[in-house]
Amino acid sequence: MAFFDLSLDQLQTYKPPRNEPDDFDAFWRDFDGVNFATRANASALFSTALMDTTCPPSTVFAAYNYYAGPKQIMVYEFNQHDGGGIHQFVQKLEFLHALWQ
Repeated sequence: MAFFDLSLDQLQTYKPPRNEPDDFDAFWRDFDGVNFATRANASALFSTALMDTTCPPSTVFAAYNYYAGPKQIMVYEFNQHDGGGIHQFVQKLEFLHALWQ
């Protein structure tokens, strides 16, 4: 089906067919970035929000503790998945600026 054959209403609600394996969710449930942390060597800026239920802080701290390269971490005590918001954006800019000095 070509997209130009669809009406605007059909385009707005179009969902392509997905071919996911039966165990797709099980695969991603076991995926954890900490498994790659020991191989990393680039400078990294981590951040975590202690009220985050999407990416639990324990997983961020695990990745941070195993990270082999130079690292910094920002902890936002009362934030959720939005992390530090604009404050984190400023931290990212300062982090990148320091790398390019």
